[in-house]
Amino acid sequence: MRLTELFAATDLVIGFDPADKWESISQLVDHLASTGRLPAECLEDVREAVIHRERSMSTGMERGIAIPHAAVDGIETVAAAMGVVRREGGLAFESIDGRPARLVVLLVIPRAQKLLHIRTLADVARVLGQDSVREGLLEATTDGEAWSALREGELEVR
Repeated sequence: MRLTELFAATDLVIGFDPADKWESISQLVDHLASTGRLPAECLEDVREAVIHRERSMSTGMERGIAIPHAAVDGIETVAAAMGVVRREGGLAFESIDGRPARLVVLLVIPRAQKLLHIRTLADVARVLGQDSVREGLLEATTDGEAWSALREGELEVR
């Protein structure tokens, strides 16, 4: 899935500053609900599913990327939001490489679409794996600038 189709500019939260990874998950779930990307009746089920998944194994990847995610019932399409942590120390996320997360991508995927789940995780990791994309996101001062960094990154990997 193309990241420019996955994320609207409003799904990119610039200056994201949660206290810890649990608060980051909660804030991004709330963000998806507030923008209408998640049905209100699914809000707590989604929050619980993502936290449960994170407790089973950290989704902190490498290069300052964390991708908390869960497959859930009650949604029709993938919902995604990204928090861009601008503070130098980043956010502790028990990452594979031990580095703090600077980009936290929440993915909520319909349970029945397992292949889409795998493809979406791979697409996010591929685009965000580029230094230029991560730098562009961290330098962005608006959600529009951040979305442009994603678009340029997608063009580079094609």
